[in-house]
Amino acid sequence: MESGKLLVADPSVLGDQNFHRSIVIMAHQKDSGSLGFILNKPLDYELNDVLPEIKLDFPLYYGGPVEQDNLFFIHNAGHLVPESIRIDEKLFWGGDFEKIIVLVNEGVLTRKDIRFFLGYSGWSEEQLEQEISAHSWVVIQNPLAGKILSCKSQDLWKDQMVALGGKYLLWSNTPENPSHN
Repeated sequence: MESGKLLVADPSVLGDQNFHRSIVIMAHQKDSGSLGFILNKPLDYELNDVLPEIKLDFPLYYGGPVEQDNLFFIHNAGHLVPESIRIDEKLFWGGDFEKIIVLVNEGVLTRKDIRFFLGYSGWSEEQLEQEISAHSWVVIQNPLAGKILSCKSQDLWKDQMVALGGKYLLWSNTPENPSHN
C-alpha cells in the first residue's frame, strides 16, 4: 500500500468500533507491515489536556487501536521539522518533537499545518491486502492532497461516499447506526 493513499472504510464495516466510517491516511509501508492514522475520529479532549507545555488548543484525534498511549502527528512542515518522514509531496509524519512544541507554541504551526493522534492503525505483513481483498476498505488516491489537515473531519467519510458514487451514495445519508433510520 503506497504512502499517501486513503483507506475508506466500506459501509459493511459495521460493529467495528475502531474503523467504522473511518478514513485512514497511509503513512508508512514496509515489508513487515503498514502504518496509518484515522483522520476523522476526534477525541473529547484537546492536546494541551495531555501535554500542558502546549499553550494553544489543538484537537486530539484517535489514530487507531495500536499504541493508544503514545502521541503521533502528521504535518506539512517537513522543511521545518528535522527527522520528518515523507508521506507524499506535501505531508509528513513524526520528526523532532521538541521542535514541534516550539513551532506550535510560537504559532508557526496551526491547526491547518499539523494534526495530533493518540495511537495509530497498523497491519502486519499482508494483513491489509487481505482486508482490501475482503472489501473492508476502498483504496483511493488522496483527493485532498495539501488540504487534508484543514478539512472538516466529521464530513470526510460522508464526502468520500458521495465521491465514490454508485452503491456508496446511498450510505452517505444513513445515520451512524442504520437501525436508527
